[in-house]
Amino acid sequence: MRGRGSGRVSMAGMTCHKRGQRSRLIYAIREYWSRKDEPKGFGWKDFRDLLVRARIQLGGPIVLVWDNARLHLAAGLREFITANADWLTVFQLPGQSPDLNAQGGRLVAGQA
Repeated sequence: MRGRGSGRVSMAGMTCHKRGQRSRLIYAIREYWSRKDEPKGFGWKDFRDLLVRARIQLGGPIVLVWDNARLHLAAGLREFITANADWLTVFQLPGQSPDLNAQGGRLVAGQA
C-alpha cells in the first residue's frame, strides 16, 4: 500500500482463533522511505519473527493455514517450520482445488 508522500507501508498479519476466546489479530508493519539499505517489504525472517511473537502472545501451539506466496515457500522458513514442529503445524493451501468449482458465481463442493 502506498503511504503519503514517496513512502510505502507493508503489513503482514494473522488472525488467531481459539475456541471459547475472542479472536486476535497479530500483525507487523514496515514502512519504506527509499533510504539506503532499508528493506522494501517483508522477508522470510520477518514472517519467522511474527510466528515466534504469536506463540509468545498466545501461549501455546499454532496451527497455521496459508497460501503459496513466494515468501511462505522460502527455504529458510521451511527449515524453521521443520525445526519447530513441536509447536507449529502448517497446512499449505493447494494452488487449485479440484473439489471446488466456480459455477454460476457460487462454489459447488464435490464437482470436478
